[in-house]
Amino acid sequence: MTDVVDVAARRLDLAGTRAFGTAGSGRDRRVRLADFNREWLQGLWEEATRGQRLDWVALAAVGSVGRGDAGPLSDYDLVLLHDGRTLDAGEITRLADRMWYPIWDAGVRLDHSVRTVSQCRTVAADDLTAAVGLLDISPVAGDAEVVAAARATVSHDWRANARKRLPQLTEAMAQRHHRHGDLAQSIEPELKEAHGGLRDMTVLNALAEAWLADRPRGEVDAAYAVLLDVRDAVHVVTGRGRDRLSRDDHDAVAALLGHDDADDLLAEVSNAGRAIAYALDGTARRAGQSQRARVLRVGPRRPQMSPLGYGLFESDGEVVLGPGRLVDSDPHLPLRAAVLAARANLPIAPTTLENLATRCADLPTPWSPLARGLFSDLLAAGPGLVTVWEGLDQQGIIERWLPEWAAVRSRPQRNAVHRHTVDRHLIETVVHATGLLRGVGRADLLLLAALLHDIGKIPGARDHSLAGAPIAEAVMRRLGHHDADVRVVTSLVREHLTLIELATRRDHADPRTVDAASTAVGGDREQFELLLALTEADAVAAGPKAWTDWRAALLGQLATAVRARLDPAAPAVGEAEPAVVPHALVLELASGEPHVVVVPSGGSYRIDIADRDRLGLFADTAGLLAAEGLVVRTAVLRTVDGVAVNEWHVESPSGAEPEQERLARGLTRLASGDRGPLGLLERRRQFAARPSGTSTIGTPGQPRALVVPGASTEATVLEVRAQDRPGLLHELGMTFAKAGVSVRSAHIATYAGQTLDTFYVTDFSGRLLDPSKVAQVVAAIIDTCDGAPPRP
Repeated sequence: MTDVVDVAARRLDLAGTRAFGTAGSGRDRRVRLADFNREWLQGLWEEATRGQRLDWVALAAVGSVGRGDAGPLSDYDLVLLHDGRTLDAGEITRLADRMWYPIWDAGVRLDHSVRTVSQCRTVAADDLTAAVGLLDISPVAGDAEVVAAARATVSHDWRANARKRLPQLTEAMAQRHHRHGDLAQSIEPELKEAHGGLRDMTVLNALAEAWLADRPRGEVDAAYAVLLDVRDAVHVVTGRGRDRLSRDDHDAVAALLGHDDADDLLAEVSNAGRAIAYALDGTARRAGQSQRARVLRVGPRRPQMSPLGYGLFESDGEVVLGPGRLVDSDPHLPLRAAVLAARANLPIAPTTLENLATRCADLPTPWSPLARGLFSDLLAAGPGLVTVWEGLDQQGIIERWLPEWAAVRSRPQRNAVHRHTVDRHLIETVVHATGLLRGVGRADLLLLAALLHDIGKIPGARDHSLAGAPIAEAVMRRLGHHDADVRVVTSLVREHLTLIELATRRDHADPRTVDAASTAVGGDREQFELLLALTEADAVAAGPKAWTDWRAALLGQLATAVRARLDPAAPAVGEAEPAVVPHALVLELASGEPHVVVVPSGGSYRIDIADRDRLGLFADTAGLLAAEGLVVRTAVLRTVDGVAVNEWHVESPSGAEPEQERLARGLTRLASGDRGPLGLLERRRQFAARPSGTSTIGTPGQPRALVVPGASTEATVLEVRAQDRPGLLHELGMTFAKAGVSVRSAHIATYAGQTLDTFYVTDFSGRLLDPSKVAQVVAAIIDTCDGAPPRP
């Protein structure tokens, strides 16, 4: 018998690095693996049966081995089939042992069963997963007729019970997709179980086997081959039978498959997942239509068609072309169909999309006012845009409208806050922007800017905002927009990150911050409102880590200040922080007690603290909040006439509301030199979660502290970026205090576990720091972020 080492080595050798990189290598590699698997198993069968011919006894395979597309380290899913009469129970058991033990000894993962044809039928009736798997059963060795009988029986029952099994299959598929996510939108895709993964191809085949719908060919088969190639490469580079393409393996798998870089690999995987998901979703809809037709049919059934206009109809949950509609005569028909479908939140039928893509003429360049109007209507359609845009993209219609789309299609985003590929993020931004249209004067320009704001995220671009501006300008001119509108959208694309960066990293009360925001929109109030709405839509579309209550509050504060600058005659919504501390507050602080107010704010809390300024006040306040178990998300701190007026936005993981009296007592004790209130801080540091593993892949790198030149004329501005941890703000405050530096104001933000803190500091006499002092403070900050906290 073939020995253990030879079996393992042979499987990897057949799929080793030499088997990749040439045309057709994937198909040929899998054929060689399939041939080896069957030949080895047939050899084991010959030994197990001692050369006997056993009628109605056979070894069969299901799963990837049965389909002939197993990976280098895929497991074996085998069935010992028999008729229940040729061999008695003891003989069947002994035969099974003679088959299974050599496979286990070879280190091959094995899922095995022993069944009669009748038992296969029973198992398939009771277990949906088993039923789908048995549809692929194929003979390996022994009497092939018993395998054919099992397959025919299971297939017959599958078709006969399609009415009952289709809802079960649909529900199981939805649950699986919910657990494993969307393959096309994942940076670490689950190649088998995710939506658009390898298992969805078996579902496609099962739907076709039920005679409910024809399954697509061509592109979907090519996409399946791509995922098989990637799965095989994962097996080879990891030496394990994994189905997830992890970050650690991106580069090795990309190199093995001949990609220039890992992003090209991920884009190809995303495209493949999208093709399979689109095919599956459409086939499932048509299967449902077919099933309903079977149930409701009493004689010939005519399709129920509801007119939508322009020769388009709703039929069985899809938008279709009506009978006799002339496609060739109207180049605007794809836009019309898309608008109607998106507004109705319905997909366009695949056959209709194919006709629109192949038979409709291209729109003339530049576009007509009608085409521009329809395109704006499409972008304003709301959530229905997502499905309709995907169908148009799958048929290549989007690239005919926007050739630049190809460069961002399925491009991955290696940013923790982004949950989508670049192109999907752009569409999600458009959808979220539709909820903000009433706040702007030119809704069409907002939607166009939302569609194009990240169009510069192309290979080789260092600053996607700057790279995207000329691309957006070219698109706008091709669409036929006037020069003034072109300039506005180009500017919005170039500046789409400006407001959120100013809001979270700069002092809103500093005139230069407001100047920077005003300059970004050329001093134009309407353009500012467009940029503000684009900023919000972009952040919301990115995900919950990018748009939070505290970030929204900071952006709102900046917007108030900028509106006052651009339109001083208009009443401000919420006055900015007063330049003079109210007299009543001064009298309250004269007693020596700090002023503390806790305000609930949509699941978080705003804590307003005012106290007489002193060296170390910032450190004491941050340390007290950390000791109380509060997580600081943002903070705005200012010193006015010797009084610190601070606003902290915190979360309470325990769910307990911060006690303002307790906080006030703690600050009073700390001011007197009593460090007792910080007693719990060290314990919280010790029990804080620490990152697991030692890999540096995907880590943010070393802490950074840098000077922001020209940000203020009254203070030295320092920006700190580091991995957040409990008590870090307290440690930074202690660092400033030990250096004799006063924190005049600060803007604190935590973003995806990273601090983005901006400090406006002076020496204790109120002067800017000299260069030598700046160097000393920057070095101390980096040491603090990277090492042990300073002690008082």
